[in-house]
Amino acid sequence: VQLQASGGGLVQAGGSLRLSCVASTHSSENYAIGWFRQAPGKEREGVLCISSFGGITYFGDSVKGRFTISRDNAKNTVYLQMNSLKPEDTAVYYCSADPMRRGRYRRCRPDFDYWGQGTLVTVSS
Repeated sequence: VQLQASGGGLVQAGGSLRLSCVASTHSSENYAIGWFRQAPGKEREGVLCISSFGGITYFGDSVKGRFTISRDNAKNTVYLQMNSLKPEDTAVYYCSADPMRRGRYRRCRPDFDYWGQGTLVTVSS
């Protein structure tokens, strides 16, 4: 599975961005997709993960009420809608895929099998 993330950029605090992740696979229904982020000097952490049937897992509370995840299996695309952005959301955002059978999407931790190249999100204060 190859993954291509896009949509990052520079935005002011309080603004919004939508990230997209396109997966090159003929069997997207077999994969959970997760969004992860890594801020400078910090470890990579989970943001939101979504199963093939739409089940959603948050990693922590920092993005609840502000970020949403959705997927369009027909387009092999997963979206991360980010609203009310804060400077602490600044990071490289990665999308990742993992076989559904492993169930790791339930924890939404950065131990997925397949990774995209990342897209930089910078939130200015």
